[in-house]
Amino acid sequence: MASLTSYYTFYLIHKFGVTIQQSQLFLFVFLVATAVGTLVGGSVGDKVGRKYVIWVSILGTAPFSLLMPHAGLEWTGILSFCVGFMLSSAFPAILLYAQELLPNKLGLISGLFFGFAFGIAGIVSAVLGGMADKFGIEAVYNVCAFMPLLGLVACFLPNLKKR
Repeated sequence: MASLTSYYTFYLIHKFGVTIQQSQLFLFVFLVATAVGTLVGGSVGDKVGRKYVIWVSILGTAPFSLLMPHAGLEWTGILSFCVGFMLSSAFPAILLYAQELLPNKLGLISGLFFGFAFGIAGIVSAVLGGMADKFGIEAVYNVCAFMPLLGLVACFLPNLKKR
């Protein structure tokens, strides 16, 4: 998520030679997808369970992100929409899952998750910027394409039964 929100426009300009305005339209499409994905992910998590939404959202992003560095401009736009939608649909499920683990500490969990999410995103953006300076923006996207595979750690999440 941090790579797309911070460096997507630079990637599009570098790889496809689009204008700044065109790259911002692609970023807008990605950000709309994240907003819609967040809304849909919360509703789906209520119906089918949060653990399943976390699994599908994070691992389901992998095929799209793995294809994106190898796609043309039009497909990059479509794939970025899919990545934004899928990945952001996990956020409400993750937050509510954590709140269910500590039901008497809702404010603490919410604060930790929002602080952690924004803090890590800032750190990752700086690290990716250093990588882009050293290896190039396309190398950053080739590495970041594999990041959704880290969703495999979701197999260690405990099953929460409805009380």
